[in-house]
Amino acid sequence: MNVYDSEQILQRLQTIGYRQCDSPDKADLIVLNTCAIREKAEQKVYSFLGRQAKRKQHRPELLVAVGGCVAQQEGRRLLERIPHLDLVFGTHAVGRLAGHVERIRKNGGRIVDVDMDGGGAIFDGLEPLDAPSGPSRFVTIMQGCDNFCTYCVVPYVRGREVSRPPSQILSEIRALAGSGVREVTLLGQNVNSYGAKEGYGSFADLLKKVSGIDGLARIRFTTSHPKDLSDELIDCFAALDRLCRHIHLPVQSGSDRVLKRMNRRYRRADYLDKVGRLRSVCPDIGITSDFIVGFPGESDEDFADTIDLMRSVQFDGVFAFQYSDRPSAPASGFAGKIDDTVKKRRLAELLDLQETITLCKNRALVGSVQQVMAEGPSKKNYFQEAHRTALWTGRTPQNRIVHFALDTPTHGGGMMAPGTILNVRIEEAFSHSLRGTPEIERPNQHGRKGVDSHAA
Repeated sequence: MNVYDSEQILQRLQTIGYRQCDSPDKADLIVLNTCAIREKAEQKVYSFLGRQAKRKQHRPELLVAVGGCVAQQEGRRLLERIPHLDLVFGTHAVGRLAGHVERIRKNGGRIVDVDMDGGGAIFDGLEPLDAPSGPSRFVTIMQGCDNFCTYCVVPYVRGREVSRPPSQILSEIRALAGSGVREVTLLGQNVNSYGAKEGYGSFADLLKKVSGIDGLARIRFTTSHPKDLSDELIDCFAALDRLCRHIHLPVQSGSDRVLKRMNRRYRRADYLDKVGRLRSVCPDIGITSDFIVGFPGESDEDFADTIDLMRSVQFDGVFAFQYSDRPSAPASGFAGKIDDTVKKRRLAELLDLQETITLCKNRALVGSVQQVMAEGPSKKNYFQEAHRTALWTGRTPQNRIVHFALDTPTHGGGMMAPGTILNVRIEEAFSHSLRGTPEIERPNQHGRKGVDSHAA
């Protein structure tokens, strides 16, 4: 979501003459887009802003702006704490950003805008970047959340749940597909409840419409709340060829007692039942999840339930974090806070278990052929001179990262283009990735070897 918001910020600033540069030292305007979901992210905001004081001293005309969730949460307090900060704009103020920047340039002063419009106006004017980079893009379909999990600040900094009109979503995706984008990821805090309040139809209905857009090869989405995962949506994994066989389904804890205190509104058995139905409909689906360790009151027995759930489900991957108090979130006032040493130990145990599970799952794929969408040259070991091979990176429908080698006489990777889908035979497995070789190679029109692409 923050990536998508940052793209929108850039697009809107381009309308008033700004262009992106590669260094803060060259910038006339520095915009920091922020996240407040964890305490560590918020700490990084203040650290970054503190470092801008020296730049501002040397170049008083430099403008410094803060947007996103920390801006929404802190508002005017940011201006009071950071004297060299010029502009604070909240999560509903991106559309007003360009006007604020122009006013400060013309008249000086400092501006705080953390007003929430409380409706669909937040989506007015959203559009894709003029020149999409890469074959995959994010598309926001809704913002905010109505679930009020006790650890979470999203309803307070993003607002209540609002769905974007399907016509806007489909128009944006058609434009992206027309410019060469092959894969889109639909974004929302709880995509499973898309359209329910506005009467737009279900999220499954939207997926079916998106799957009919010419030029798209793959569709992904995130994030799903388990309590709203419907049978209709589960069936989409069998019915829609373009829908990638992967779902991110945050569980947060394996303990019913902790889930109740978190206000997640499902039980462990409910979650396991939905995982079973997903795998019944789509046996090779990749399932990833989120966990919070050290939630207030979490006992050793509660944590043991979480570990047991992980062993039962056998996730393909997880994101896991130590609990931290967040402003406005009810859990910040809960008794039974867990010592940091205990939280660190539990997190390490959870991550070690998941690494073992993921490695085992990846090793089971050695020798198989996987469909991979090429994203671009690998950042590591891009070119192996001795073997005249270029390493590229891509992802399977289950969202597994695959590095693969291409025979090529140049560092350019031959005729391969990002967005190409190819069959890769897996030869090696690691904790966080796979490595293989394209299965089919034929001379292209220039007499060089190129990789045949295949339909998703």
